[in-house]
Amino acid sequence: MTDRILPSTPSQTVGPYLHIGLSWPDGPFVVPEGTPGAVWIRGAVFDGEGAVIPDALIETWQADPHGRFDHPDDPRPGTPGWRGFGRSETTSGEFAVHTVIPGALPGPGGREQAPHIDVSVFARGLLHRLVTRIYFPEQAIANAADPALGSVAPHRRSTLIAQPAVDGYRFDIRLRGEHETVFFDV
Repeated sequence: MTDRILPSTPSQTVGPYLHIGLSWPDGPFVVPEGTPGAVWIRGAVFDGEGAVIPDALIETWQADPHGRFDHPDDPRPGTPGWRGFGRSETTSGEFAVHTVIPGALPGPGGREQAPHIDVSVFARGLLHRLVTRIYFPEQAIANAADPALGSVAPHRRSTLIAQPAVDGYRFDIRLRGEHETVFFDV
């Protein structure tokens, strides 16, 4: 018998069916309601024409307030019960994630990363998820030293910084066009 190299499975676009089996009632709650210091991060996902995409799915992953992950790759002790993961649909026209501001965390080469939330965007027409980050305006000094944010052209960095809102922050995601959100190749 000879070894045979099989071709890769072809990519397919994510269809409007992507919500089947992916949503759950507490998906938007990275932390429970009533958690001290908790905020809502709300936003909409816009297509290249500026229209709201009503059937996207947003996933968030973040460190706890001390900059630690509850993950085997992070050997530092984490916060007991910390999930760090959120998932929200855009069926109401926007996504919403209830969380706390993460702490700074170690980065490549010993450089500290500014507090941020990693975001994955899934929507029909996309072959692969899009990955971006949410940074916070109150962290200007840390943001200026962040290696990932520093790799982005200065005039585009604002697309990665949330805007203050009444109960937390606003972070709109623009897939194309003017003010397109910066996405990372991961």
